[in-house]
Amino acid sequence: MKPKLSQHICFLFLLILAQSSFLTAADEGDEPEIKITTIRVEEGIYMLVGQGGNIGVCVGKDGVFIIDDQYAPLTDKILAAIAEINDGPIRFIFNTHWHHDHVGGNENLSQAGAVIVAHHNVRKRMSVDNFYEIINQSIPAFPEIALPVVTFSDDVVFHFNDMEIKAVHLPNSHTDGDAVVYFKSANVVHTGDLYFNVSGHPFIDTKTGGTIDGFINAVHQILAEIDDDTKIIPGHGSLSNKAELAAFVNRVEIIRDRVKALIAEGKNLEEIIAANPTGDFDTPEYLNWFITPKKFLTILWDDLGKEE
Repeated sequence: MKPKLSQHICFLFLLILAQSSFLTAADEGDEPEIKITTIRVEEGIYMLVGQGGNIGVCVGKDGVFIIDDQYAPLTDKILAAIAEINDGPIRFIFNTHWHHDHVGGNENLSQAGAVIVAHHNVRKRMSVDNFYEIINQSIPAFPEIALPVVTFSDDVVFHFNDMEIKAVHLPNSHTDGDAVVYFKSANVVHTGDLYFNVSGHPFIDTKTGGTIDGFINAVHQILAEIDDDTKIIPGHGSLSNKAELAAFVNRVEIIRDRVKALIAEGKNLEEIIAANPTGDFDTPEYLNWFITPKKFLTILWDDLGKEE
């Protein structure tokens, strides 16, 4: 399949390549060097790592179910990687949230016949222009063909490939449309961007409904549903487990509580940044991640400061 690259998708791809450390290439000219790595998670379940959010793949007698789809210019490579696992059709695409490093391939895959499913708010966000403050850019609405055609409110269950695949909405967390996907029988979960398994602070999109308290609560809901043997596909970073997810949210909680205490003392944003409440976590890798300590503290202030 030769993907159709709309001006919209090309714009987003180049924009994020230039401005976000989610990605590794400098511009679209580097795209041929991007490799899609396939990681077997459990029988019939795989994780694809390329550029953008990690893709979950479920294969079997019914075809292929995928979670998120990265960027449009990578569609051919993603399809080739999936074809090496299973040559069946891609039946469903599940979007964990609206951010373009997770939904950029929607248009191409929808044209090929896949059905896109997501929370109501994902379609709502994708249907309108947005301002992506973290990179200081306007994001135009996605074309109709890229939008989810099946949406849900609280949860939805797919009976597919002899599995029960359950997606659950976790409100006002990373965004207002995030959902986590459980493969119960396989003991696997895809968290989307409710888990950044990287050396850096998480991104909470307060401009499209995300909140720090909702984010923390969402992770605790996930932890309550899994066990020590669960394999976790994070939104970004390597395959993980419950202990690592618990350590991640503990770190986020510590920083949240420190910022709350500084706000209670009457500190403004500049004073909170100067107090360096993230300092004992900020390794060189944290400082080079696209959510710098200053950006993370600004996100927390934007959320928590409004409560005072």
